[in-house]
Amino acid sequence: MLTIYHARSGGLVKAEGESAISEAVWVDLVCPSRSEELLVERHLGILVPTREEMAEIEVSSRLYQESGAHFMTATVLHRSETARPESTAITFILTEKTLVTVRYAEPRAFPIFLSRAEKGDVAAGSALAILLGLLEAIIDREADIIERLQADTDRLAHSIFYMKGGTATRTRRFDVILKQIGQAGEVASKLRDSLLSLGRLLTYLGQITAQRKDAESTREQIRMAGRDVQSLADHLGYLNSRIAFLLDASLGLVSIEQNQIIKLFSVVAVVLLPPTLVASIYGMNFRFMPELEWTYGYPLALLMMVLSAVLPFLYFRHKGWL
Repeated sequence: MLTIYHARSGGLVKAEGESAISEAVWVDLVCPSRSEELLVERHLGILVPTREEMAEIEVSSRLYQESGAHFMTATVLHRSETARPESTAITFILTEKTLVTVRYAEPRAFPIFLSRAEKGDVAAGSALAILLGLLEAIIDREADIIERLQADTDRLAHSIFYMKGGTATRTRRFDVILKQIGQAGEVASKLRDSLLSLGRLLTYLGQITAQRKDAESTREQIRMAGRDVQSLADHLGYLNSRIAFLLDASLGLVSIEQNQIIKLFSVVAVVLLPPTLVASIYGMNFRFMPELEWTYGYPLALLMMVLSAVLPFLYFRHKGWL
């Protein structure tokens, strides 16, 4: 889908028609067809990167200058509200007058920025201003995701260390908790990749604005966005450490639960061994066993079996093994 925007009175308005591309301040390509790519390439004199080229991870493939335009690709997290958040590559192509965005997903930062820009709440009078506005919206969105991730880790910590219920209930809940910890770790990993790519993009953009001698306020805005990304990355590092701690704690508690079960079976086996020995002795078919002819032989054998089971049990209780 090809959407064209023109700057009007500080805001953005949609424009229609092929001729509108040449005067556009922002051209948004969402899952573009080849004909749409060719249309943009013809009017703006650039080569739109393919989806495969956008997925390349080398810095030289993500940040470069070609035909007078600057190509910048960042990884952005989307579908974060679902059980399976995803990462997507978005390419920003900055020309002298136009910003071209190429994407194959719908991160929420884009409609959020567009809603504000159409109302004139954010600066959108130039391609660079729109690029900065989009980057700030993406950073704000990822900050919200990090805040939600922190709330999730707080809830997981409470569930792990203040868990109630019997062994069976605790085992089932640990199964769920381990999956949730894995999901939190997956989100944190994707966020780290995204913040890393955004940090590199902002560094590259800062170099561009310094070479072009853009306004100091614009360069300060870029530096501020870079500091925001760095602070988010630092906080995310703390969350990663906490998620790793919660995983270790959960596995440790699961191991303790398993050891308790194994210990119980071991104690039961030891407690039942002496009565089994007594029963085995008197179950032998020897011709000469005087106890078999004795009136109190059977009660005595039962008493020996009970005592041989109770005494080890009391010993284990005394040692604190039960």
